Amino acid sequence: MDQKISIKIAGRPFNLTASSPQQEEVIRSAADAINKRLSGYTQKNPGKTMVELMSMVALNECACRIAFQREIESQKAEAEKLSGDMERYLADIEK
Repeated sequence: MDQKISIKIAGRPFNLTASSPQQEEVIRSAADAINKRLSGYTQKNPGKTMVELMSMVALNECACRIAFQREIESQKAEAEKLSGDMERYLADIEK
C-alpha cells in the first residue's frame, strides 16, 4: 500500500509516495545522504549558489553510482570466469 511521506532536501519539503516500508527507508536514506553531501559542499564552497552546489552533489552521486556499476560488472565477469574455470577443472577430473 502506498504511503505518503515528506522529506526535506536543502531545507525544502518534498511530498512523495513510497510503495513499501523498504522504499520509504531508501528515500529517507537518500535524502539524508544528499543533505550531508550538500552540507559538506556548502562549507567548502562558500558563495556558490544552491544550483551550483546541488549540481556538484548530483555529479558526485552519479559518478559514485557509475563506479559502483562498473565494479559490479567487473565482479560479475570475474565470477563468470571462475565458474568457467571450475567447470573445466571438474570436467578434466571426470576424464
